[in-house]
Amino acid sequence: MLKSIIDNRENYQPGLSIDCVIFGFHDNQLKVLLIKTKHSEEWALPGGFVPVDEDIDQAAVSILHGRTGLEGIFLRQFSTFGTVKRNQDHFSNKVLEFYEIPLEEGKWYASRFVTIGYYALVDFLQTVPQPEGKNEIVEWIDHDAVPDLILDHKEILDKALETLRMELNLIPVGYNLLPEKFTIPELQKLYETILGRKLDRRNFLRKITAIGILTKLDEKKSNVAHKAPNLYSFDRDKYNEVVRNGLHQGW
Repeated sequence: MLKSIIDNRENYQPGLSIDCVIFGFHDNQLKVLLIKTKHSEEWALPGGFVPVDEDIDQAAVSILHGRTGLEGIFLRQFSTFGTVKRNQDHFSNKVLEFYEIPLEEGKWYASRFVTIGYYALVDFLQTVPQPEGKNEIVEWIDHDAVPDLILDHKEILDKALETLRMELNLIPVGYNLLPEKFTIPELQKLYETILGRKLDRRNFLRKITAIGILTKLDEKKSNVAHKAPNLYSFDRDKYNEVVRNGLHQGW
């Protein structure tokens, strides 16, 4: 894959890349989709290069679809990373050596790249991680147990989570991360996990109900030890309307 890109580098915007922080939520844990290749002991965020004939946002959509198999993903550009030394020579050279690509031929890959960061919110249960070839593995990892990452990918991940936390005050979150039917405690746990702190139960219920994006179903959660809580779903039209217009409250 890398050799094919280098051989056809004229088809890609020089010096520009995309790195994606893909969040999922499962077993009350915020997950991050990470990649590990055989040429490195460190993990990496999914990413790629930008075709010269493709808009940047569309390139990000293509990368996400290739990694998750999903379409219609919630995707947001959040920052650009371009410090002079963000490309470590030893990392690039090690990759080229692994793929048996001569240094002169791989100079394009080893040069400085400015990368655009995107974060995505996806349904964990609907996502099928997609490795690119036999030299790569793709796994969900708890966001609070992320191992060492290549380059400045830890900085990119931290910035994505910081942005997501700030944007909880501006837009609703949950439609892309929870199953179709969920309970209020499950929704509250999602918010608490993202924010990294506990929320008052009654206050959360009052605020989330006031937004007007929930539909209470005539169903209760099954297979629970105590009193079964009610199930809810998102009113998609109202949810999208709030995403467009924004929220006016904090958590």
